[in-house]
Amino acid sequence: MTASPMLRIRQVTLVARDFDAAVEALRAKLPLGDPFLDPEVAQFGVCNAVLSLGDTFVEVISPVEEGTAAGRHLERLGGDGGYMIMFQVDDIAAARERIARLGVRVVYELDREGDTDIHLHPADMPGAIVGVDRMEQPASWRWAGPEWIAKAPAEIGPGRVTGATLTAREPAKLASTWAAVLGTEADGGRITLDGGELRFVTGERDGIAAFHVEGLGGDITIGGVRFMAV
Repeated sequence: MTASPMLRIRQVTLVARDFDAAVEALRAKLPLGDPFLDPEVAQFGVCNAVLSLGDTFVEVISPVEEGTAAGRHLERLGGDGGYMIMFQVDDIAAARERIARLGVRVVYELDREGDTDIHLHPADMPGAIVGVDRMEQPASWRWAGPEWIAKAPAEIGPGRVTGATLTAREPAKLASTWAAVLGTEADGGRITLDGGELRFVTGERDGIAAFHVEGLGGDITIGGVRFMAV
């Protein structure tokens, strides 16, 4: 019997005006690891912190220059909010083929020692910036810093991000668009993931409303996004 292809959320991102305050609020409410500050994101005019939540990650980004995509997103939202969802797959060649066949534009791509990160244009995948990633060693996550490169640390904290809720003017249509790119199928406004799901619900705009977190005692809201206990 052939195993199903991997499709899981590995990292979610908030965009915030006050970087330090957002990181402090997250660390006060969630069982997060120490932040990794990635100097490479300076090319996008932002600073960031990537914090582990189990073997998944919550990232905060803030613009440090004028005219950034992150800054424009803050303006559209009118404040802090959800920005990006990064999915881990095991077949990046198949993902590339789907992306090209569907005419979805790639806005950024990095391949380093077999670890690949592809970001898709939000005009083609409305609701968030979507990342499609493959790790040479599946338990690792290069973008979280040295201790996660090519391996996972010996000790991993509690909790993990399992899914997300997105608002959409046409939820079933947007779910179908995301499912096609991710190589799966939508059931109305739902997409099943490894260990979780994406939910698409009716809203005034296409965007991230919540991240689903395993192990929370109750729902909390940080940085304009609800962290939902599942």
